[in-house]
Amino acid sequence: MKTETMSRSRLAILKLVYAALFLALAMVLPFLTGQIPEIGAALSPLHIPALLCGFVCGWPWGLAVGFIAPLLRSAIFGMPPMPGAAFMAFEMATYGAVAGLGYKLLPKKPWAVYVSLLAAMVAGRLVWGAVRFVFAGLQHTTFPFSAFLAGAVLNAVPGIILHIVLIPLIVFALERAKLMLNR
Repeated sequence: MKTETMSRSRLAILKLVYAALFLALAMVLPFLTGQIPEIGAALSPLHIPALLCGFVCGWPWGLAVGFIAPLLRSAIFGMPPMPGAAFMAFEMATYGAVAGLGYKLLPKKPWAVYVSLLAAMVAGRLVWGAVRFVFAGLQHTTFPFSAFLAGAVLNAVPGIILHIVLIPLIVFALERAKLMLNR
């Protein structure tokens, strides 16, 4: 019993440390593309740590890192600017939560990583659209479907491709290294 408690305690500490590393990564990764804002917006580097945190640490940690990252980055660096950072907070929290849940619940097979990732990306974009729609209603403005389609899909194609290629490769490498904590 004592060994089991210590093991759970150690796992909790490891998840906290990994989540902090993913949050730190979220703070600095956008600087790689920040010099050219169009490239940064197209590749969505801020989304990568939230997705990875969900896969590696589990849905609660992915949700927390995903929600905090854009708000903290906005407060410290002014990017992403408000209210866009608030919309992104809900989107990225969904990414982390869905990726973590999918990874935990589905079989540990390569196809399941892709299913979890795609489900997270679709759910996150739908949540982003819903939050934008509600915000527009509160501001007595509109958020037409064409704006949702452009923001969630058309303008995001390079980032979608990058995430579909990069995230599974990292997850597979972390699995091989036995660094996955999402049990």
